[in-house]
Amino acid sequence: MRLLEYEAKEIFRRYGIRTPEGVVCRTPQEAREAVAKLGSSVIKAQVPVGGRGLAGGVKFAESPDEAYRLAGEMLSKEIKGSRVELLLVEKKVCVSRELYLSLTVDRASRSLVYIASKIGGVEIEELARKNPESLVKLNTNPYIGFSPYIARTIASFIGLPAEAWGEVERILAGLYRIMVDYDAELVEINPLAVDCSGSLIALDAKILVDDNSLFRHPDLEKLKYRELTSEERSAREKGFTYVSLDGYIGVIGNGAGLTMATMDLIEYYGGKPANFLDVWSGGGASRDRVKEAVRLLLENPRVRVVLVNIFGGMTRCDEVALGVKQAIEETGSKKPVVVRLMGTNQEEGVRILREAGLLVYEDVDEAVRRAVEISRGGGV
Repeated sequence: MRLLEYEAKEIFRRYGIRTPEGVVCRTPQEAREAVAKLGSSVIKAQVPVGGRGLAGGVKFAESPDEAYRLAGEMLSKEIKGSRVELLLVEKKVCVSRELYLSLTVDRASRSLVYIASKIGGVEIEELARKNPESLVKLNTNPYIGFSPYIARTIASFIGLPAEAWGEVERILAGLYRIMVDYDAELVEINPLAVDCSGSLIALDAKILVDDNSLFRHPDLEKLKYRELTSEERSAREKGFTYVSLDGYIGVIGNGAGLTMATMDLIEYYGGKPANFLDVWSGGGASRDRVKEAVRLLLENPRVRVVLVNIFGGMTRCDEVALGVKQAIEETGSKKPVVVRLMGTNQEEGVRILREAGLLVYEDVDEAVRRAVEISRGGGV
C-alpha cells in the first residue's frame, strides 16, 4: 500500500527528517488561504500513483488567486484513474542541488539496500538505465542494521561536504527505522534537496507498506482500499478478485490461472485486456455471481467487447450461461459478448447462449481471436 505524500512526510518528521512547511487542503479556498500564509508555493495532488508532475498534478502558485484557480482545476480531475480529493500546498524551497535517496528490499541478498544518486527528481529506473555511474547501492547486514559507515560512504559518493555528513546519517538512520517500524517495502526521498543554506530537505516522500503487515498497523489498515479505482472498489464490494488494466477487452474467467492465460492469449493475438476478473469462489461460480461480473464489464465504458472463458468443473456451464444472459437482459447493453464454455452441462449452456444470439466457442484460441477481431471493429 502506498501512502500519500503528506502522510509519508508526517512520518518523516516524526523520525527527524526535515520536510517543507505545508498545509493539506480540500478546497480551492483552503489552497488560497495556504498560499496567503506561506507565500510562493507548490501545489501537489495527493494521489497514490507516480508520475503526477507529467500528468498535471504538480503546479507552482505565486499568489493566492493563482492557487485558487490551480486548486480548482486539480480537484476536478483524475490522475491515472485516481480522483484528486486532497492537495498538499508547500512553501517553495530555494534549491541548489537535487539528490536521490531510498531504502528498499533486495530479495537476492535477503537484506535491505540503500540506493543513492547524485541526480534527483527523475525515476530511479531511468537513472539506472541512462546514468548508472550516478548510482551507488549499499546492502545492510540484517543482524546489524544501519551503520554510520553507510552514511559516510553515501555522503562522499554524492559529493556532500564533511559538515553535512551528520545530517546524512540522521536521515539514513530515520529511513531504516521507518522501514522496520512500518514493515515497509520502500522508503524513498526523490528529490532530497540541498537548499540554498546548505541543509538537506525531503521535497518528496514515498512509503510503500507491505499489505500483509497491515494487521499490525490498524491506523493504516483503513486506508488499504484507497488505491483502488472505482471499478475495483465496485468489484471488491461484490466479492470479486479484480484488477483494472489499460486495455479494451473485458476478461472474465474462473480461476486465477485460467484468467491470466486468457489475458496472455489476448496479448498474443494483438489485443489489450481491460481487466483481470476471476469469478471463482469456494463452490464455483453461481449464476448471480456471473451476472454481476458480466454487468460490471458491460457498464465499463472502456470495454469494447466482453470475453467470458469458463472451464466448468464445480462451475456448471448452464448456470454461467443463465448469468450471462440475465446480465445482458437487465442492462439492455448491445456490447458484444464472446463466451468460451467447456465442462459440466456444457451442451445446455451452449444452447441457452446460442438461443440468446451470443457467440459461443469450445476452443479458447478461436474465442480469443474473435474477441480481438470484434474489438478492432470486425463486427459480431
